[in-house]
Amino acid sequence: MPLPRDDGPLNPPGGYARLRSECPVSRATLWDGSEAWVVTRWQDVRAVLSSPSFSSDPNTPGFQSLSQARQQQVLARNTFINMDDPEHARFRRMLTRDFMQKRMGEMKPQVDSLLEGLYAGLEQSPQPSDFMEKVANPLPVMVVSLLIGVPFEDFEMLGRWSNLRIDHRAAPQEIRQATLDMEAYFENAIRERLKKPGDASDLLTRLVQEQLQPGHIELEELVRLSALLYSAGHGTTSTQIGMGTLTLLRHPEQKDAMAADPALVPRAIEEMLRYNAIAHLNSSRVAIADVEIGGQSIKAGESVHAMLVAANRDPATFENPDRFDIHRQSQPHVAFSYGVHQCLGQPLARLELNAVFSTLFQRFPRLQLAVPFEELRFNAMSQVYGVEALPVTW
Repeated sequence: MPLPRDDGPLNPPGGYARLRSECPVSRATLWDGSEAWVVTRWQDVRAVLSSPSFSSDPNTPGFQSLSQARQQQVLARNTFINMDDPEHARFRRMLTRDFMQKRMGEMKPQVDSLLEGLYAGLEQSPQPSDFMEKVANPLPVMVVSLLIGVPFEDFEMLGRWSNLRIDHRAAPQEIRQATLDMEAYFENAIRERLKKPGDASDLLTRLVQEQLQPGHIELEELVRLSALLYSAGHGTTSTQIGMGTLTLLRHPEQKDAMAADPALVPRAIEEMLRYNAIAHLNSSRVAIADVEIGGQSIKAGESVHAMLVAANRDPATFENPDRFDIHRQSQPHVAFSYGVHQCLGQPLARLELNAVFSTLFQRFPRLQLAVPFEELRFNAMSQVYGVEALPVTW
């Protein structure tokens, strides 16, 4: 997995629709010959992700076998997202207030200012230019740098390490080295804050003062947590900005409706999240107790893949699910996963997406692709599926 995208690059693999219809909880053979359950219906995916009968810990017996590259990627993310409660909840509580709406409101003027600077840079660039390079990629890394408290001038280096950590084309040693480099960077940043205490106006300083110094978290844990927060805080949002822009350009009537009515922007963002479902691999779990999902008995110790991309196109939940429709009323998508492990940073992602899509087509009303759609390349070998470059004119 993932299956081939035989229905076009903006649609999930057609095989998921067939599984959802004919065998929604099915057995699949993995890369090493082992087997796992594949869950494709929306209601069943949510059942797996919310059930205490499943573990997210890769060390749990029966968890899917991992290739060397995937082992390095899991090690790179060896933090609370791969833990079960109560440890998972302990770490998550440390971070919750930094992603609440109050904090997002405080950050909004800074996000808007950063975006305006990127728009100005795009305007001054030769045409065509790559929208990913000029806007979609730098905005989220600048925002997460602001949130965590690292210098903007380091964002290209940090972004390169982050991208390597999720690239399935990278060799295991490359992933490992990127992880070591990134962790060394954050360890140095933490030690600097220990030597020179300052105002806890950024996330990293606050964690040092409120969690590390009182002994609630170990240095190694905070280093890994910081690297995870940086990586998770930009890659998916960059991709969603790019894919959302491309999707709107492919649906000009919807783009024009959104540009004419700002009230449609929040709904359009939720539809982009549902429709594109860039987390195209799976949410892996292992059963720690016998459980029934979708009428199928799953035994303790059996591995399960909950397919978010399939769930978000389930016709039992979404009318005409393969249609991109910014007027869609009910959008209970699982783009940010579901249950206790749903994405902590989704308020930050929505803040950035709203900043972009409430202004982009007003600022660049003639924005369009500079190459035929068929010439675009998509990074299917990354954990996050999206367009690699988006050449545009305006």
